[in-house]
Amino acid sequence: MRIAVIIDPLSTIKAYKDSTVAMIAQAQARGHEVHTCEQREVWYENSTVMSRTRRIHIVDASGDSDEWYRLEPEIVHRLSSFDAVLMRKDPPFDMEYVYSTYLLEFAQREGTRVFNDPRAIRDHNEKLAIIDFAQFMTPTVVTRDPERLRAFVQEHGEAVFKLLDGMGGSSIFRARSDDPNLSVIIETLNRFGERSVMAQRFVPEISDGDKRVLLIGGEVVPYCLARIPKEGEFRGNLAAGGRGVARELSPSDRAIGEALAPVLAERGLLLVGLDVIGDRITEINVTSPTCFREIEQQTGFDVAKMFVAALERAVAGA
Repeated sequence: MRIAVIIDPLSTIKAYKDSTVAMIAQAQARGHEVHTCEQREVWYENSTVMSRTRRIHIVDASGDSDEWYRLEPEIVHRLSSFDAVLMRKDPPFDMEYVYSTYLLEFAQREGTRVFNDPRAIRDHNEKLAIIDFAQFMTPTVVTRDPERLRAFVQEHGEAVFKLLDGMGGSSIFRARSDDPNLSVIIETLNRFGERSVMAQRFVPEISDGDKRVLLIGGEVVPYCLARIPKEGEFRGNLAAGGRGVARELSPSDRAIGEALAPVLAERGLLLVGLDVIGDRITEINVTSPTCFREIEQQTGFDVAKMFVAALERAVAGA
């Protein structure tokens, strides 16, 4: 296959822990030709979606070397000339990201196979998508009404507030009903009714980790990565200083994964990262799910190999 990967600037990537680099290395090892480009290098012109890409060669699959890749000269061609396109641009999911999904959707009409499906990415806000699977949620409210947010905390005693476009643990607050800063927290996030906020009942099992459960091609990866909050912190996100510990899935992790995997795959989501605390799902990550490297390094299970095999089947129509 010829594969195009839309990725962040290579100079900014920490290859030793990057899931996209693991995907590229595995695809290369299986004999596929892989090209990379940045989001800005995809455009529409003369009734077609074009791209400016460079073929990449991984020369150090571990990513430990500063010179872990080699690039061939850039080529300009139709995006539809590739057998598969992977959208692996990291969040934020801003309007430029949305515009890119529209361009990729146009490219699909020309026969391009895009993973994850751009419409499915738009349709699955990573915070709101859990509403489709309410049986696995902790009590949740999404509203612009500050009084409703305050009432939710009063009802449940303790809650976590988050913005619908937040990432990496940013702009997440934990508050108790007797917290003297409760009004300030709500005002900061909600902007006096101008911005929607999600509130979720606090799940105390966060102390045991915010687990990333990966779904690939409708199947569940048998290991998760539990992001353990650092001392004095309640956010497990690695970007917020959490420590990643790979584990076999618990029975409840597997039950959640097996319930969601076929549904999300049918919607065009080849790769999904579920965030699970205790036995409750808190987010469904569809833009650029990670944790491949950490799971492989700690368990020996090659997540990238599972992903590329699923990609091959998807392109072949299996």
